[in-house]
Amino acid sequence: MTKLSALVITLNEERRLPACLESVRFADEIVVVDSGSTDRTLEIARGFTLKVFHQDWLGMNGQKAFALGKASGEWILNLDADEAASPRLKQEVQEIMSRPQVEEAGFLIPRLTHYQGRWIRHSGWYPDRKLRLFRRARGRFCGKDPHDEVKADGRVGRLAGEILHWTYEDLAHQVSALSAYAKAAARAKQEGGERFRLFRLLLHPPGAFLRTYVLQQGFRDGYPGFLIAGMNSYYTFLKYARLWELESLPASDQGQSS
Repeated sequence: MTKLSALVITLNEERRLPACLESVRFADEIVVVDSGSTDRTLEIARGFTLKVFHQDWLGMNGQKAFALGKASGEWILNLDADEAASPRLKQEVQEIMSRPQVEEAGFLIPRLTHYQGRWIRHSGWYPDRKLRLFRRARGRFCGKDPHDEVKADGRVGRLAGEILHWTYEDLAHQVSALSAYAKAAARAKQEGGERFRLFRLLLHPPGAFLRTYVLQQGFRDGYPGFLIAGMNSYYTFLKYARLWELESLPASDQGQSS
């Protein structure tokens, strides 16, 4: 049977990590890379695997690439600490690993997110297919922070089993996370050569709300769908405001902003 490695990166994930690691016990190897947890994350991780490593934060893709370098399996299953493999996904992955020959270089997996007490099936959050199962020798992390992305050299298939995602604990957690994501996204835009344009700050935030709530049918997700649309608008505004800040303010002043 083909060897499978599960990758998880962590930072203070004692609450959500047990469900994540329990869901990938079927893997031949679990690799956990932590960037400085101060809670029980490391203790929990070591209860599941001996392959627990420390690495100061390298950015989302850098951190995932570091974890990939510590894996020894032919196939990689990439999960975040706030995710878990569903029973159906486990069954599909095990079936693939048992095949004498697999033509695909990787597989897209749908992700189902739980938000504000509800599983979200619209709002641009579903099926949210990601390349999360791939051959180690034919996959690489190449996304732009704050989001990781894997590119696989070869044909990519699709699975029906879902990754279950438990997102923000509450609105305060979401606002804090979106602020950090916006800062990382603005820096990535600047490093990619994009310049601040006022019309983007004015037009893109309301456009994000309408796209999420109307075109992506966020209204079908009830009040949580309305919140998602509003938060997408907020994140988009903050992203371009941060880009303006990077271009316009001295580094010393930027360091004083949250």
